[in-house]
Amino acid sequence: MPDSAAPGGAKLRAVDGKSPWRAFSAAMLVALAALAVAAWQWYDGRSEIGALRQELAKRLADADIQNKQSRLVAEQVREAVAEAQVKLGVLESRLAESQSHQIALEALYQELSRNRDEWAYAEVEQSLFTASQQLALAANVKGALIALQMADTRLQRMDRPQHVALRKAINRDVERLKAAPHVDTVAISARLDNLISQVDKLPLAMEVRPQPEQPTAAQKQSESDWWTRFWHEVWSEMKQLVRIQQIDQAEVPLLSPAQSYFLRENLKLRLIGARLALLSRDAASYKADLKAARDWLARYYDARNNNVAYALGLLRNLHDAEVGIETPDIAGTLEAMRTLRAARERSAR
Repeated sequence: MPDSAAPGGAKLRAVDGKSPWRAFSAAMLVALAALAVAAWQWYDGRSEIGALRQELAKRLADADIQNKQSRLVAEQVREAVAEAQVKLGVLESRLAESQSHQIALEALYQELSRNRDEWAYAEVEQSLFTASQQLALAANVKGALIALQMADTRLQRMDRPQHVALRKAINRDVERLKAAPHVDTVAISARLDNLISQVDKLPLAMEVRPQPEQPTAAQKQSESDWWTRFWHEVWSEMKQLVRIQQIDQAEVPLLSPAQSYFLRENLKLRLIGARLALLSRDAASYKADLKAARDWLARYYDARNNNVAYALGLLRNLHDAEVGIETPDIAGTLEAMRTLRAARERSAR
């Protein structure tokens, strides 16, 4: 029994001897696998850590840039706030100044409101004095009418019962001025000024030259031959040496250049004198100056010229115009204004 059992026991030991090696191999494999897994995890973790470091460095750089930008923005905001404070101070000072101006304007408006009637009466008096001056100095009936109507309109707006007498006087003088004969001194003066400016351009009678002879049809036909044309040119030049001119006037005065100059200047002075006499309503001097100017034009100037003929006709019409018309005054209106002013002064006391 023991002998027979020995081989079997040896076999069992042999089998048991392989099991530890396999277990060790398996353990080694497991350990190597675990080591590989650990190495891979370590490598992967290191890569992630590197990536995290890069990401962290990038974010730190971005944060630094943003921080710098934030500081710059904060500095700009501080500067803007400081500038806004300065502007706010300026606006506050201007607001205070405008408020003071507004207070002053309100005080002035109240003062003007209290003196509104005084201003209105002053305007009415000024309009009446203007109308009186227009009539007395320039005989300007139209200007006087406008001034009187402005005064009446101002009184109508005030609408006071004490203005009735003054308004009646104004309307009475307005009707008198409308019915009075009117002399348009402005238009006459403008015509005289225009004539004065044309004196230097009017031709004198002695300055008139004969018109050149126009060749006839036969002469034009004969000029086709060069010899005939040459002979006509020579003959024409020879005829220029002597001129015979028919003069309508019996005697054309010949004037030197100095006399011509003084003639034109004296003619201008005559026209200027006529204008001054017109403004001063001196009919005698006005007509005498125009008659002398017309006689000089007819004697010394070329009456066949259109401009001279027009000037003669204009002087004739101006001479026939009546400028010595007596212009009515507005003494009644001025007296009514003085009466109203005296009544106001008595009521103010």
